[in-house]
Amino acid sequence: MLAKTVVDVAFIGIGENGHLAFNDPPANFETTVPFIVVDLDEACRKQQHGEKWFAQLEDVPKQAITMSMQQIMAAEHVVVTVPDKRKSKAVHAALTGPVCTDVPASILQLHNKKCSIFLDIHSASQLLNAQQ
Repeated sequence: MLAKTVVDVAFIGIGENGHLAFNDPPANFETTVPFIVVDLDEACRKQQHGEKWFAQLEDVPKQAITMSMQQIMAAEHVVVTVPDKRKSKAVHAALTGPVCTDVPASILQLHNKKCSIFLDIHSASQLLNAQQ
């Protein structure tokens, strides 16, 4: 049923390691399965703990269910929120570097529908510095 449903809006985030909606690097850009179980790498787990989603690192799950990259790209609208300076390097790589599985968020450069990326001044800092 989910495979046949068009996603109107996908609300997702970019992680410190360039992940997109828990699709950690190197991400699978090819799978057409709409929702997948992914292993969370150590950097991703530390981010979840650092953002206070979990009290202790040991509490952070080692796996998550997420939208596949193809499912994200098929969404009519993608809304991406990226707060905080510690994500500025990933934002810069995702928006100005090549599209590659090592920076999963870079695939957003290819979204041909509507993709809105909301940054704060801190997460945009490397983009702003590059313009000066």
